Amino acid sequence: MPELPEVETIVRELAPLLPGRRIIKAELPCPRVVVGPVRRAVGRTIRRVSRHGKFIVVEFEGTAGRLAIHLGMTGRLLAGGERGPHTHAVFTLDRGALIYADPRQFGRIQWLSGPSRRLDSLGPDPLELDEDAFLARLRARRAMVKPLLLNQRFLRGLGNIYTDEALHRAGIHPRATAARLSRARAARLYRAIRKVLNEAIARGGSSVSDYVDAGGRRGWFQLRHRVYGREGEPCLTCGALIRRIVVAQRGTHFCPRCQKRFT
Repeated sequence: MPELPEVETIVRELAPLLPGRRIIKAELPCPRVVVGPVRRAVGRTIRRVSRHGKFIVVEFEGTAGRLAIHLGMTGRLLAGGERGPHTHAVFTLDRGALIYADPRQFGRIQWLSGPSRRLDSLGPDPLELDEDAFLARLRARRAMVKPLLLNQRFLRGLGNIYTDEALHRAGIHPRATAARLSRARAARLYRAIRKVLNEAIARGGSSVSDYVDAGGRRGWFQLRHRVYGREGEPCLTCGALIRRIVVAQRGTHFCPRCQKRFT
């Protein structure tokens, strides 16, 4: 699933291209990916494109209405390009087009007329939250740290890849209890999360499956992964073999030597 860095990469590419463009036609052949009266976007001029967690938000001039696009597992949002068998939405602009493709159809394009319970219930953005606030949120939760970081109401935007990568950099076991982390270890985790996210954004995200950016290009941060997807390979820090376990029903990669549970 595209996570914060992948969505941020797409938004940064679309942000200078779409404002001022008017949607003149919407082709929506797949009802499964459409939520609400998405055709209300036709005739409107795009004002701004932004990211809210893993959502791409398209705002319009002169209206509270907006589009919220979630890429699901395999969604792609492309600035132009060729249509294919998995193209499920095409927004024709007064210049160019915005194309949504999604082989597994788990993504959603939703029209929002006002406040959204789904978006408004999300936690703070990890790139906007200061260290003290992050530490306070950790201290208040007795959950295991891996599923807590995946909880979008705790922090919005993190997913499996960057949670595993940040925990490894911070030297924290994925089953550690959040509230029991010392201040020093919690601060190390805060810095690791921000560092790995910013590094991934700078490299266009991680293309481990279907993800491509708005121009159809693959990211390459997957070449910098230290644990995710490296089961049985040596840890780049200590040489121990990377393990894969299941934590809260999610595949989890970690180094048993660098990330001891009780330290």
